[in-house]
Amino acid sequence: MKGDVVAATDAATPTHEELSIGGRAVMVHRAGAGNDRALVFLHGGGPGASGWSNWQHALPALASRYDCIAPDFIGFGQSEHPDPAPGDPRAWNRLRIDMVVGLLDELGIERASLIGNSLGGAISLHLMMEAPERFERAVLMGTAGGPSSHAPRQEVIKMVSFYADPSPEALARLYSWFVYDVDQFNGDLGEIARDRFEQTMRPEVRRSYEAMFAGPLMLALPESALRRIRQPILLVHGSDDSVNPLEDSVYFLRTLPNAGLHVFPRCGHWTQLEYPEKFHNLLDQFFSDEL
Repeated sequence: MKGDVVAATDAATPTHEELSIGGRAVMVHRAGAGNDRALVFLHGGGPGASGWSNWQHALPALASRYDCIAPDFIGFGQSEHPDPAPGDPRAWNRLRIDMVVGLLDELGIERASLIGNSLGGAISLHLMMEAPERFERAVLMGTAGGPSSHAPRQEVIKMVSFYADPSPEALARLYSWFVYDVDQFNGDLGEIARDRFEQTMRPEVRRSYEAMFAGPLMLALPESALRRIRQPILLVHGSDDSVNPLEDSVYFLRTLPNAGLHVFPRCGHWTQLEYPEKFHNLLDQFFSDEL
């Protein structure tokens, strides 16, 4: 995959291309190139996370109307893994923020909208604060950076310390905490874990992950900064999210001046996988509304 474009039979078929952004290699998954409105999908921060693992269903589902772009963050997936890895969480945040803005520049996109999952939600808030002219609106799904980040739940602690005792079984157990009901989940968590485990054990992936979670994440923005973010924002949360609790989105709802909240009942942290069709319809409705 590296360095090549995977041939697409039509615009809705995703492609995978490595681009140089600010002198660093960034893997970009894309569907719907050529559509007028661009959506940038930003993935979460769990073991095995990437633009493709988070958004492989959303990209083709929305590609008939939108230019859907899902990069792997630097330090994740097939994107570059700095060596030596940054030891400061602020340096990791800076790499991610600059990467997204640089990606828009590289693709010739003046304005886009954001869909951020967990870690990607927190980075979306930073992007709208730092470069408000580049982003029209955003969907923040189970976003990180809320009050619970100051006293993270045991599920988060287990997630960031995954490499203390890694195995496919441990990864499947971790993923089981991301969904509301394993038995009702539309997929095989064991198979998902087996598919992603090889990726998580690549030495450069492990090096990046252990470095970025070696200390506090420092994802939260001050309340005064949040109150200055003026873009329309839709907060999406599972009622039973055990990673970032619903109360975090309630906090954002009360703090962001132009936000609404949609709660999926009987849903955990993986809304896009637990309720994919409803989630895609919700995105389409939100982004198709006139500003």
